[in-house]
Amino acid sequence: MNSEHKSIHTFSPIQAGIYYLTLPLIYLVSALPFKLLYLFSDFVNLILFRLIGYRKKVVLDNLRNSFPGKTDKELYNICKKFYGHLCDFFLETIKMLTISKKDLLKRCQFTTEAFDVLSEFADQKKSILLVMGHNGNWEWSCNAFNMLSRHQLFVIYHPISNKYFDGLMHRIRSRSGARLIAMKNTYREMAVNKNGLNATAFVADQTPQPAHAYWTTFLNQDTPVFKGMELIAKKMNLPVLYTSVKKIKRGFYEMNAEVLSEKPADTGEGALSEMFIRRLEKDIISQPETWLWSHRRWKHKRSLAIS
Repeated sequence: MNSEHKSIHTFSPIQAGIYYLTLPLIYLVSALPFKLLYLFSDFVNLILFRLIGYRKKVVLDNLRNSFPGKTDKELYNICKKFYGHLCDFFLETIKMLTISKKDLLKRCQFTTEAFDVLSEFADQKKSILLVMGHNGNWEWSCNAFNMLSRHQLFVIYHPISNKYFDGLMHRIRSRSGARLIAMKNTYREMAVNKNGLNATAFVADQTPQPAHAYWTTFLNQDTPVFKGMELIAKKMNLPVLYTSVKKIKRGFYEMNAEVLSEKPADTGEGALSEMFIRRLEKDIISQPETWLWSHRRWKHKRSLAIS
């Protein structure tokens, strides 16, 4: 485990018990061949979508507010496809524990544009900042990125409260050699590693506190956006690349990368955040079923922000 991953949790026998009872099942699922894995995903989808209806109201409300021009039938179809993708994503993430490098790179590849852009920055020995959303399979893409790129990948993450499952997710996310940075340590770790050829990835479509956010309209709704990515990019003046993960077919993804700004320090306040959110919005509209609709993305209101 990397040195920057230090647990601050106290020992909990209940958490430990749940983890060690669950771990053999997790590895058993991970070892399934893909055909059986996706059959199991279909079964989980039946339970999650049809029987339990996990966060179905949240998903449908988010879809309805984001796509006011779509009919109820169209929204329900997107919702149905989303749950299928969500189950696939969950089991594909578990599969990351045992998948071979060959299989991963067969299923998660760069576009020609991404390869050319990243190679150009590597040739110039320039570190970069990647910004992306919860599209496609971001867990696979981060691992594949570190195998395909000459940049050393650092991923900003939120630690999980259960330290045992946090350790498991750390193992999954760093299996290809990617390194993790807890969000609160982002700038400090980036400053320490500034002399290397690095790519630091921000999954930047989560929900910040309204008083400290950049506010914009995203999918027809007032939306707060984390300022951290933009503030760090401007302070370190690192080129910012938008990274997208498109689902080609079940179990296969394609990563693209395009430059948003080569000199963030020259951009105006909010410009980078706006470029990111507009590009993400375009991808979501193009393939809505692969974004994380079960997240309560719009739980805060602009009126709560401090002007």
